Amino acid sequence: MLGTKQSEPRPVAIVRHEGEAPREKSTCGFRDLLISRQDDQVAAWVHAVDIDGAQQHYHKRGTELYYVLEGEGDVLLDGEPHPVRKGSLVHIPPGVVHGARGRMRILVVGIPDISDEDLYFPESE
Repeated sequence: MLGTKQSEPRPVAIVRHEGEAPREKSTCGFRDLLISRQDDQVAAWVHAVDIDGAQQHYHKRGTELYYVLEGEGDVLLDGEPHPVRKGSLVHIPPGVVHGARGRMRILVVGIPDISDEDLYFPESE
């Protein structure tokens, strides 16, 4: 037909329950992939992460938001410790070297997505 466009596939709504999402080892501990690379057409990824110390790393492209669900400790931002506890929110822009000390469960939102190609370790450079 003239004047009509092929429509783009519509993104799907996602409902996923903790304990039913894939779980894997990560740089920070173990993470439940609530929304992640297994999902198509999502604006961000979301992981629930059990942190028991987290290796210092950074991203050149991705921004991360940490929201502490349980526990307490320190989030290290460019080497400076910042105490966090249940209810704390941390905004980590690209280029900020970050890690964590202590035991906590955090909700991590990554924008735009997760990619192993956007994970860098300062000690290996």
